[in-house]
Amino acid sequence: MEFTIESFLPATLTARPMTDQEFAELCSEHPDLLFEMTAEGEIIVMAPNFTLTGFRNSKIDRQLAVWAEQDGRGIVSDSSAGYVLPNGARRSPDASWVAKDRIRQMDNKSLQGFWHLCPAFVIELKSESDRLRTLRNKMQEYVENGAELGWLIDPEKRSVEVYRSGGEPRLLTAIDSIEGEGPVAGFVLNLLPVWDPLQ
Repeated sequence: MEFTIESFLPATLTARPMTDQEFAELCSEHPDLLFEMTAEGEIIVMAPNFTLTGFRNSKIDRQLAVWAEQDGRGIVSDSSAGYVLPNGARRSPDASWVAKDRIRQMDNKSLQGFWHLCPAFVIELKSESDRLRTLRNKMQEYVENGAELGWLIDPEKRSVEVYRSGGEPRLLTAIDSIEGEGPVAGFVLNLLPVWDPLQ
């Protein structure tokens, strides 16, 4: 799919409905860009993260992955993994956790493609290029599609917005760590290396 973007990224494109394979081909044709798709079929085109955001995200992913391996109930993916949510949106949270019991219900063909499910736990990390309203809408979408818990982390404000199924978001500020609950009860994210990844 050829397209021209005459504005700054992220940009929104209108496209016809796509199968998983067609969406994967679009992504492979433009390896220097990142793509998501809304439930309405609009394609969101994003540039790669700024470098410092990548460092911060690796600090989050590593902590969650280490805990998940020790806990044993689920697996973790980073922002390179794509999910097809129940509403049809194609999303790639910065970090996510899915219960192994849920994965075992999938057949081998489904496992090899985009997983058609919403992770039970998601994290989005705000970068300088992200619009906060867009991220908040995405977090709400995760919860509406089955996520039990979500964290929207804003390093600039050193804050975390906590999203839960069936409740209003809660803003936490001036914190150095945050404890998981529900599907990730027992996980504690140390935020100090996220606030200052160069230390």
